[in-house]
This record gives sequence, structure tokens and C-alpha cells, in this order.
Amino acid sequence: MSLIQLQQVTKRFRRHQVLKGIDLAIERGDRVALVGSNGAGKTTLIRCLLGEYNHGGTLLVGGLEPRSHRTEVLGRVGFVPQISPPLKMPVGQLIQFAAGVCDSDPERMKAVAGDLGLDADAIRHQPFNRLSGGMKQKLLIAIALGRDCELLVLDEPAANLDPEARHRFFGLLAERKEKAAMIISSHRLDEVASLVNRVVEMDQGRIVLDDQVADDVSMTSVLRSRVTLVRPSEAFARAIRQWGFEERDDGLAWEGKVAGPDRLRFLGVLSRYAALLRGIHLEEAENG
Repeated sequence: MSLIQLQQVTKRFRRHQVLKGIDLAIERGDRVALVGSNGAGKTTLIRCLLGEYNHGGTLLVGGLEPRSHRTEVLGRVGFVPQISPPLKMPVGQLIQFAAGVCDSDPERMKAVAGDLGLDADAIRHQPFNRLSGGMKQKLLIAIALGRDCELLVLDEPAANLDPEARHRFFGLLAERKEKAAMIISSHRLDEVASLVNRVVEMDQGRIVLDDQVADDVSMTSVLRSRVTLVRPSEAFARAIRQWGFEERDDGLAWEGKVAGPDRLRFLGVLSRYAALLRGIHLEEAENG
């Protein structure tokens, strides 16, 4: 039996049918990009997987129906939402609570937070809702990945992470890729293309594409990059500094490193400044 099975899953909100007969099977080792525009049904499908909604059809996670076996199913799932919950709980208490729910070690969650550049002990008394967007995202990822689970459900998981944290996050996912299934939801395929081996596209409540994709980009690879310009630009400088790049030649060149899975996202940023670009050089770094 597949880890996740959906057969003719439907969901209606009053007169509006959001899911229109979804058939899908996901195995361990599948890393699925769930893509589609706003309103396609991605978030509703995820909430059905998490047991938040009643629905039509059959949906099983590990052989269990999430709505009627929610505690057992959530014990197998690591979830990172797109929008952080408005929790007022202090960080230290939140970690203890999350670890207790899934019978995990809170020190593992703190260690993952540290890998992402967040010192959980230093902010243990701060309310979660007072943290910055990036700090909230790192903590939620640490709670999801700092435990054993069969399924990772990640909704725009790296949206608020700085480039260095994104690289470390990709490395953490690489450690899990053979042991768990992953569903990574995004509005844009280029944000997640290098992380996945399968693409499922939704449109108006239906699956319109389900295809295997090339899986030849290392999730832990790093690219050295040099970008040269025809003239200096303050706007470009602000954008490229966010990637940790350093200025060379009085602003006519910039050098830095890019996580391998972020290459499409990085090139997308550069495309906004196409008229300024003289050259782009990317090469695999030998030692990361």
C-alpha cells in the first residue's frame, strides 16, 4: 500500500467545489512539488491530508483516515505552514509542547534550529508571535524536522529564509529524502524544482499534471558565482547583498555562493536586471 492514497477526493465549501475528484498515490522517497496558482486547491488538499476537513472520497495516510485518526496521523507528519500561526506561547514552551505531542526530544529540535542559524535557547522566553518572519520559519522547520516522521508537508517552506539558511535547510531535507515522502507546495515551480523528483500540478480543483522529473541536482551542492555589470546599480546591489554576495571592481562585479537547489530562483532574481548584466558565471564548488 502507498504511504498516501487519494481516490476521488472531493471538497465543497457551500456552493463552491474546491476539490473535484483527486486521485493520487505517493510513496516513501517521493519528493512531490505540489504547484498551481492561488485557488487551485493546494492548501485545501493539504488540510484534508492533515485531517482538518471532512471530504468526499477516500484519503489514507499510512493506512489511516486522517480525520478519524488525527492524533495517529499527525504523529507521522512534519508540517511547515506557509503562514505562521499566531501563537503567544514562549519559544521554549512551544518546543517542549511540540516535542511532547510527537514524543520527540526537544534538544533535537533546538539542534535543527541551530543548524538554521537560530539559537532557540537565547530566545526561549520570547513569545512566538513577536519573532521576525525568518525566525518563525526557522523555528517551525526545526519543530518539523527535529523529529522522526514518515511524511513532510511543506507549504512554501523557505519563503522567509536567508540564502545561508536555505542552503542548510536543503541539506536537512537531503538527509530525509530516502526515509520519508515529501510534499512541497509552491506557487512557482522554479522555487522548488531542484528539490523534487515529481511534479503534481493542480488547476481549479483537479490534477492536470503528474510527472517524474530529473533528479540530478544535489540538494547539498553549492555554486560559486560571479556576476558582472555594464554599470553599477544601487538597486541591484541591494538585491544581490541579500544573497550574501560581495562587491568587486567598484560595483561592476559581485561574487558569492548559491545553494545548488536555489539556482533557478537565483537566475530569476538576476533576470529582473537583465539590461544591467554583462556576464554570469556559475560553477560547482568542490567542497561546498
